[in-house]
Amino acid sequence: MEAGLVSHYVRDYERHVSTLLKMYPPDEAMALAVGGRYEAVGQIELDILRHAGLREGMALADIGCGSGRLASALSKSGMEVDYLGTDIVQELLDYAAQNSSSAYKFKLHQELTIPAPDETLDMICAFSVLIHLNHHETFLYMKDMCRALKPGGKLVFSFFEFAEESHWEIFEQTAITYRYKTLPALNAFIERPVIELWSQKLGFDPPVFIAATEAVKGSQPLGQAVAIVAKP
Repeated sequence: MEAGLVSHYVRDYERHVSTLLKMYPPDEAMALAVGGRYEAVGQIELDILRHAGLREGMALADIGCGSGRLASALSKSGMEVDYLGTDIVQELLDYAAQNSSSAYKFKLHQELTIPAPDETLDMICAFSVLIHLNHHETFLYMKDMCRALKPGGKLVFSFFEFAEESHWEIFEQTAITYRYKTLPALNAFIERPVIELWSQKLGFDPPVFIAATEAVKGSQPLGQAVAIVAKP
């Protein structure tokens, strides 16, 4: 990709990860790159995917897998899945591969597409990914996710919403850091009616939502809201 064509999300996260690696030891930098609480959040994400229907033998694409907190939790669980993790920063992928099953596949992919053939995936997850994209970018991403999912496949993604009190604090902090030109990456908010409309326009079934403060059975709240949408 030519320098002049680098997308904002690639530029922002390459810079963010580079800064963290200069400031912290590798393990700490890799945890901070995905928001901290590496093991705890990885387990919560896995619990959400199980709640959404993840089972043995399924083909799962973990989009924006980062430094591998979900991949690590999935490896430790013993659940065998056909796993593909993608991210836009190679250092994150390298760390993820070191901390998960050798059977897992990891791929550097910086486009708003899914590197998989049509109708080959049982589930796609995107935790803490769409929050860093503009709405038109998210819509294009979801369109290609629909293409790659098998009939009956599911897309699971997290998002910020203004209705959630803790998310409003994130919005205020985003505005402040933007003013002082210290914002590390875009923080985008998506309201539930927008997700419902996108799902309808793209041919998904109506979404099921999990609130940021809601926990699936036997787990803890993620801290971001979650949408689960199925392809008919």
